[in-house]
Amino acid sequence: MFSVFALGLQAQNLNEGEIAIGDILEVGKPESTQYEHIEFPKPNFIIKRGGLANYKRVEGNKVVVTSIKEKKDGSVRIKIKKTDGSRFFGSHWQVAANIKEALESGELRRI
Repeated sequence: MFSVFALGLQAQNLNEGEIAIGDILEVGKPESTQYEHIEFPKPNFIIKRGGLANYKRVEGNKVVVTSIKEKKDGSVRIKIKKTDGSRFFGSHWQVAANIKEALESGELRRI
């Protein structure tokens, strides 16, 4: 039974394109007016922490994957931070994203 589980995880890793901790990605432009698959904070939380809620400035930022976690529903959630060490919006060190859907929609791109 363990081998079946391990093969299932290995197949999923191949489908995800072998995203690993330390991979560099680039934030792309969202299909709509807001990012749906990258979990950026709402403007009121950004302002409350002293940042500027300008989502257009995020586009083109290079980010590094800091953690990978598989959720119970089978989706893979990653945490990302900016490669230059600065904060998103001047207030948040890292954000989470659904990697599969973010790559498919173009919100995240491989470099």
